Amino acid sequence: MILLSAENISKSYSEKKLLSGINLVINEGDKFGLIGINGTGKTTLLKILAGVEQADEGEIIKSNSVNIEYLPQNPDFDPEASVLEQVFKGDSTVMGLIREYEEAMRSQSPSTELMAKLTHEMDAIDAWSIESEARAVLTRLGCTNFQAKVGTLSGGQRKRVALAAALVNPAELLILDEPTNHLDNDTIDWLEQYLNKRKGALLMVTHDRYFLDRVVNHIIEIDSGSLYTYRGNYSYYLEKKLEREELERAALRKRQSLLRKELAWIKRGAKARSTKQKARINRFHKLIEKSGEAAEEKLQISVASRRLGKKIIELEQISKSFGQLQVIENFDLVLLRNDRVGIVGPNGCGKSTLLNIICGRVKPDRGRVELGATVKIGLYTQEMQHMDDSQRVIEYIKEEAEFLTTAEGDTISAAQMLERFLFTSPLQWSLIGNLSGGEKRRLNLLKVLMGAPNVLLLDEPTNDLDIETLVILEDYLEDFKGAVIAVSHDRYFLDRMAERIFSFEGNGRIVQYTGNYSDYKKKSSRDAQAAAVPNKTPDNVKAAPEKKEKPLKFTYQEQKEFAEIDDVIAGLEAKIKQLSAEIDGAATDFILLQKLFAEKEILERQLQDKLDRWVYLNELAESIASLKKQP
Repeated sequence: MILLSAENISKSYSEKKLLSGINLVINEGDKFGLIGINGTGKTTLLKILAGVEQADEGEIIKSNSVNIEYLPQNPDFDPEASVLEQVFKGDSTVMGLIREYEEAMRSQSPSTELMAKLTHEMDAIDAWSIESEARAVLTRLGCTNFQAKVGTLSGGQRKRVALAAALVNPAELLILDEPTNHLDNDTIDWLEQYLNKRKGALLMVTHDRYFLDRVVNHIIEIDSGSLYTYRGNYSYYLEKKLEREELERAALRKRQSLLRKELAWIKRGAKARSTKQKARINRFHKLIEKSGEAAEEKLQISVASRRLGKKIIELEQISKSFGQLQVIENFDLVLLRNDRVGIVGPNGCGKSTLLNIICGRVKPDRGRVELGATVKIGLYTQEMQHMDDSQRVIEYIKEEAEFLTTAEGDTISAAQMLERFLFTSPLQWSLIGNLSGGEKRRLNLLKVLMGAPNVLLLDEPTNDLDIETLVILEDYLEDFKGAVIAVSHDRYFLDRMAERIFSFEGNGRIVQYTGNYSDYKKKSSRDAQAAAVPNKTPDNVKAAPEKKEKPLKFTYQEQKEFAEIDDVIAGLEAKIKQLSAEIDGAATDFILLQKLFAEKEILERQLQDKLDRWVYLNELAESIASLKKQP
């Protein structure tokens, strides 16, 4: 069934044409990921499809029975509404009924007749499940105070409340603009699973490449006003885009060959008298236009940095608290010349505070911070430094530097660097106020790099940046001659960039792991499993040194675990099912609800660990069995 179709959609802002003759059909079960360079019109297209904005040309055709739920990048809020009231502000019948029921419940003496009527209506359309799901989703997103005023929440918390509202409002088509921004890594994992289980169509803009790979079944890309559709996930899109670009390059080479022939003919001084000659001259100009269109602009960053001495950055016994909240306790760090450090942890745990302590913006309560004499820090923050909307793009960059020396020893100007960042000559002289949010982030990143730092501190660098910018940033960091510390929730970015992970694990404790994000997840999972099964090996028994050619066989403990693991998994699944039923029955008991969700989360982690062990033990059993069959 077709839910929505867009036919010949075009949209321009001032002289810039964002969308040109775009066609799109969304069916039941479709899950689209929309990608493209910042400023190409991704958010504009979402607004047009959601009915928030009108196209200049074209038509949106939507079935009357189709409900659309839209999460914008910057949602509107009623500051006086409670968290629950904000979630239930949808226009659907069920949302209106839930609001009426909640209002009656808050009344000091609701009439028996009204409560009976509302209860009957709630039963008739199964509104109880939506009310219960709203509390469940809010709790999982870290919003546990349902009666808090929205105006008292942080920007990240308000975005999560808006995400919860979009997820629980009944809709056949869910449209999300950057849903993973302001979410920590564990919450993004949960959102992945939620969207995979959710029925209905999905269209979203996100830069999270793992998210795209695991959730969507279509990729649509906006490029130069046109829309390209790929029927697969992000990995499939990469393969097919390479094929498309290779075909375009082949076509370009063919056009260039024709162009050379035409150029030779024109230079011979052809007299444009006949119709045939005029046609050849017209064809020559058309070939020039096509060649210009086919030449792709590529975002490139040329590595440049200042020399580093022996001492980089040292932290000794750093501690920091905010009131009763301890965010960092007795933390030590010796940063090396080419370190690549990723910092992870839940929102509000102190990750940004650590970066601010390192660069001197925040003083620790205790401890010592020392920077080497040659250290030049480049700080890229979530809160961009103030940009004057009336200032021109090139003037903003020249405030930092007019020229930059590249890693190859060449000198390039601010204008040339802007070109490499896809700020064309006309755009360089436009006002900053005319840029999109993503273009402003890209411009701010360029200004940081124009300072030629030798230590980079990046606080959520992937927020609002398009995928192409991220890929080039990752390539830049590979060749960067200096140290990098990055706070990020982007798992793909951390896998490419990080060689050490610092994990904030509560009460100011920061645990260091060697490897990238995937390595950290495996090690932390094993640590959690070991903590859940204490005294697995008796204290008085020392592990035998590993031999070079250890025979492949089960240990006693592994044999016992292999025999019992199916029952253990079945038991965990039964407990989780029982907890799910208790959660459904505790819809109005907020304290009990939070406790049940915490227990369920622990059991789900234990179940995942056991499933991983089941795979390992079964593979080991198969290997042992195959060895026994060998002569």
